[in-house]
Amino acid sequence: MEIVTSADGTPIATYTTGDGPTVVIVNGALSTARDAGEVARAFADAGMRAVTYDRRARGQSGDASPAEPLREVDDLAAVIAASGSDAAVIGHSSGAVLALYAAGEGVSTAHLFLSEPPFRFGEDDPASDLADRIQALVDDGRPGDAVVLFQREAVGLPDAFIEQFRASPAFGQVARLGRSAVYDTLVTQRTSTPTAAMLGVAMPVTILRGSDTMPILVAAASRLSDAMPQAESVEVPESVAHRMDPAATARTVAERLR
Repeated sequence: MEIVTSADGTPIATYTTGDGPTVVIVNGALSTARDAGEVARAFADAGMRAVTYDRRARGQSGDASPAEPLREVDDLAAVIAASGSDAAVIGHSSGAVLALYAAGEGVSTAHLFLSEPPFRFGEDDPASDLADRIQALVDDGRPGDAVVLFQREAVGLPDAFIEQFRASPAFGQVARLGRSAVYDTLVTQRTSTPTAAMLGVAMPVTILRGSDTMPILVAAASRLSDAMPQAESVEVPESVAHRMDPAATARTVAERLR
């Protein structure tokens, strides 16, 4: 583990494996760098240098108040700067939203890979006060309830699935990430419809999606592709259920960085 210091002084924990072209992996909601370990190893096996990091308020990284998506933009910029100016970035789910948002804010990358970003384009957005309600639960010492609220209203998971997950041994680990759900809620709300700056980024962009994923993500990938005619759109059949297949994704990325 190495620590990168973000613009506001917050420590961001990074992890590196492999050699070759550098790819920074930006994970989605309710996950840490450890959850990207299998993907990072696949990237290393494919001849790339994979850099994962604990996004703010997760794992070994710090945090600062108030929650603000631009802080995460600064975090990613710091990780890229420490990894090398020629680094590519792959973001998954809300991490893809953050990666494109950062690019729109001027964070430069060699190539941007967006895996199933949940852009809603202003349709069926969660309630505007959702981030405040999640934060209130965190402040009340109820991070697990904050996670449940995020899953129900931001992600749209059915109650039966949520209750089953809440009863599982894994829930305790995820409950620790309640504060991070505030950031994911804010960045996806702020960019429900990608801005002109996001849609007009100068670096090469590849939009990835699995062949068997949630309808909202299929629609989001299609609409983003239409809005970014300069971007390449790639279906990765091996990626299912909103999960990047490590080997197939690594192969797809490596082919474009050679």
